[in-house]
Amino acid sequence: MATKAKKPGGIKSKQGKPSAPEPERQTARDDTDITALSLQRGKLSPAMEAYFAKCQDKLGFVPNVLSAYAFDNAKLEAFAAMYNDLMLAPSGLSRLEREMIAVAVSSVNRCYYCLVAHGAAVRAMSGDPALGELMSMNYRAARLSRRQRVMLDFAVKLTAEPWAVEEADREALRKAGFSARDIWDIAAVAGFFNMSNRVASATDMRPNSDYHAQAR
Repeated sequence: MATKAKKPGGIKSKQGKPSAPEPERQTARDDTDITALSLQRGKLSPAMEAYFAKCQDKLGFVPNVLSAYAFDNAKLEAFAAMYNDLMLAPSGLSRLEREMIAVAVSSVNRCYYCLVAHGAAVRAMSGDPALGELMSMNYRAARLSRRQRVMLDFAVKLTAEPWAVEEADREALRKAGFSARDIWDIAAVAGFFNMSNRVASATDMRPNSDYHAQAR
């Protein structure tokens, strides 16, 4: 009668476990899935086509916020005009100060898009990567001039408690050396980014992946 062969004691068959797939990078789809909304790009005016080409030439990419607005040329032109006027036109505020306001406001609102994109701008304009991080995390921890601190205190209060802004807040800006026009510009930049933060958050707008490594 045939006997059943026994497996040698203490020996177990080994099978290799399949390796886990590499996790997808957080920014892997940020340059293709720009928002959570399915909005097709519309026909752009020659001026906006030229503007996109200029961005591509100077930056190496078109900021995703512009691509997000490209479903409607009129809205894109209005957004670009307001942004360029507030952030690039002559002002008593430096371009860096305006970018600092953008990041401090976006930090209160926890806006992923604007913290990444404008945090990169603060790093680049200041030549100090740590300043961009401080603006994103807690501007009060940064070593700022009195002018900058009063400016950001006003912008943040206007963001978090707009109903509480009063004459004492405007007077603090005047004492720090800001003119009436400067105070208007601080308020306008803060107001613009509060609007932009809310649109970006509502649509899950994703910043261009290139921003993350800029000016580090």
